[in-house]
Amino acid sequence: MARDAKDRWSQRVTQESRALDLEQGVFAWTDPRAIAQSLKRSAAMSRRRRAASPFASAMSMLNFYINRAGRNLPAERRAVLEQAKEELRALYGRPRRHGARDSGEC
Repeated sequence: MARDAKDRWSQRVTQESRALDLEQGVFAWTDPRAIAQSLKRSAAMSRRRRAASPFASAMSMLNFYINRAGRNLPAERRAVLEQAKEELRALYGRPRRHGARDSGEC
């Protein structure tokens, strides 16, 4: 039996917790840079941010979405969201993480 959306705890987390106030449908967008820019804006403006750093809060929300989708996240969506992580790092001037999947270089 399918659950109502109101019964999904992950949806409740994004709506009611101290998570970021996100733009509607941000994780469905196709442009990784636009996703990263939106998360950066949300982290800067949100009063519900749980991490001290806007970067950490934005990255945490992106990881939360990817992890909750799990195996149900199509490969092309996962690729867009993984690229959004790289764009978010670039927007905050953070170094690229070691062991990045799309390249053998760090």
